[in-house]
Amino acid sequence: MSQYQHPLHIDLILLTLLILQFFLPLSAIRKDVSLQQKHYCRTTVQGRFFLTDDNGHVCDAFSVNPLSHCCPGEGDQFTCQGCNLVSQCCNSYEFCVSCCLNPAMTPKELALKVKIAKPVTAGTYGSVFDFCAGRCRHSSESVVHENAYLSEFHHCFSIPSNSSGPSSTQLEARLAGINIIIGRQGESCNSACKSSGQSCVPNKLALLNQCEVIQKYMSCKGACLSSIGADQPAEVVEDAPRHLNPGACLYTRSQSSLSCDGSHRHTRRLCPCA
Repeated sequence: MSQYQHPLHIDLILLTLLILQFFLPLSAIRKDVSLQQKHYCRTTVQGRFFLTDDNGHVCDAFSVNPLSHCCPGEGDQFTCQGCNLVSQCCNSYEFCVSCCLNPAMTPKELALKVKIAKPVTAGTYGSVFDFCAGRCRHSSESVVHENAYLSEFHHCFSIPSNSSGPSSTQLEARLAGINIIIGRQGESCNSACKSSGQSCVPNKLALLNQCEVIQKYMSCKGACLSSIGADQPAEVVEDAPRHLNPGACLYTRSQSSLSCDGSHRHTRRLCPCA
């Protein structure tokens, strides 16, 4: 009987090895698949034809991956097509967001400190994508009054800087002898200073045309925004139309537009008088 047991034992070993050969690789494959981490993209929803994902890719809606919601990865990333890299303004919302997402353009540590320019949500942005999507849509870099645009490059993502001006001590020295007056709604600085028996000092307007200075004298409940207009620096009155950002303070990057004569029916000016 023992001479027949040995071949049977060998058959059992071979059968076991055959089973292991088929099942072990399959188990490993299943394990690898289960450990894969899937990334689901967030995308813009502003445009009719294009969108931008949070990886910085721009594509049309038909080419988006239906599972990950991401654009195809083979295209250009952080595309600045139609953007002015000096002003950081673009003629397309989607390319503005893509360009803004470039870490070289928007440092994360600075973007997450920027206040959201709405009184109701006066917190900071939660991610660089939130910052870029918000700034490119709502920025007032090239806005003039009545919701018109100075040029087609009106999607801007630059990080507002309020610390580039002179120090507080230097500012006080340069404003020595100047009386800072807040004008009435719709009033020019010439009129506001005249009401106090003084005259507007045009060459001091540039010193007041800074967020940290405007915020010292005005409430600026709706943030401090760059705008275009001869009535700046100023504060938008609370009952102004919603598209004019009620409560916001305005400064201009165009120093040549500063004027003692400027006025607007929905703003109160900050005036240097002497």
